[in-house]
Amino acid sequence: MSHSFSSSVSSCANELLNELHDHLGFRTLRPELAHQLFDEMLRQPVPVSVRALNDLFVALARAPPSTICTDGPALAIDLFNRMAQAGRRQVIAPTIITYNILIDCCHRACRPDLGHAFFGRLLKTGITMSVITYNSLFMCLCDMRRTKEALNMLLHRMPDDLPNVISYSVILKSFSDSGRSQLALDLLQMMAKKGADHSPDVMSYNIVIDGFFKEGEVSKACDLFQEMIRQGIVPTKVTYISIINALCKARAMDKVEVVLRSMVHNGVQPEAVTYSSMIQGYSTLGQLKEVARLLQVMRSQCCMPNVVTCSSVMDYLCKHGRIKEAEEIFYSMAVNGRKPNVISYSIMLHGYAIEGTLIKMIDLCELMARDGVVPDLRCFNILINAYAKYGMMDVAMLFFEDM
Repeated sequence: MSHSFSSSVSSCANELLNELHDHLGFRTLRPELAHQLFDEMLRQPVPVSVRALNDLFVALARAPPSTICTDGPALAIDLFNRMAQAGRRQVIAPTIITYNILIDCCHRACRPDLGHAFFGRLLKTGITMSVITYNSLFMCLCDMRRTKEALNMLLHRMPDDLPNVISYSVILKSFSDSGRSQLALDLLQMMAKKGADHSPDVMSYNIVIDGFFKEGEVSKACDLFQEMIRQGIVPTKVTYISIINALCKARAMDKVEVVLRSMVHNGVQPEAVTYSSMIQGYSTLGQLKEVARLLQVMRSQCCMPNVVTCSSVMDYLCKHGRIKEAEEIFYSMAVNGRKPNVISYSIMLHGYAIEGTLIKMIDLCELMARDGVVPDLRCFNILINAYAKYGMMDVAMLFFEDM
């Protein structure tokens, strides 16, 4: 074959590959079109390089779902299988990178069984596997709820110098997400004993701490947090926010203050989300002095609590007859760029109903209309019950008809 002819046919294969990439980029790559272009590319006498094919599979793996192509990773698997079925010598044999991409695609496409099958096919090739191969396989095994099998492979079949912290973290997360955080802790402690490249990092600790909180094991989560600090691992902002949020939900506000002090000591400044969690925690416990203190701190730092937090505080105040204070928070929200939602309005309507200030209820309804907030069933129920209670059935019926 002459050089010019070889270049021409090779160019033809590359043009077809480029067309696949273009359609993918413009989100016009239907699976049927992909099959057509890919099959035509396979029929070319001179194939594209394996690197070029890998680039296509990576692009499909990362492609966001669209109405045209809902599952790029699944399409990548499909195209590879078409290549294998073609049985043409001109098709370059897949490399370890190809298999890594495909096993990852199986995880992304929610077909972990295929990932396991690809791994079996890879074993038969004799290609040396990388840590990425194992990590992708672990994800597939964990997806199939075969976490212990993944752990056994990591500990007994994977070369000892190969696992990295990601290898362990995949399994840690699977144990923690399935309510088996104690097993995750056992593995974490094993990592710490092995040391070197096996040592757990802050993300490893975050996973297990979060798992214990989800299982209601607050003491174990806090103990592990302290152990992490003793090991010289500095918590990240994500660590602190996650722990404070979980402790607030558990109403362990004394522990929250300890974590907050540690946070500030390590140079991590609390943000609105941290204060908001604490405000909701103290509101739930009825400790309004602490709520007021935190609101003052937030104002001094020019950060306002979000709508959910404000509504939580307002709800507590209204239920305890402190309507005026709730009203002040409500009207300060819009001033500070926090537009009240329908829940905020329903809380204030309920507060005014308890107080019997029907005129304020009407004013609030008018404000709702101006703000474009559509009243829900709870709002109508509050209004109807309030006016019926005070014998104004004609007004109550008007609200009933507006429902």
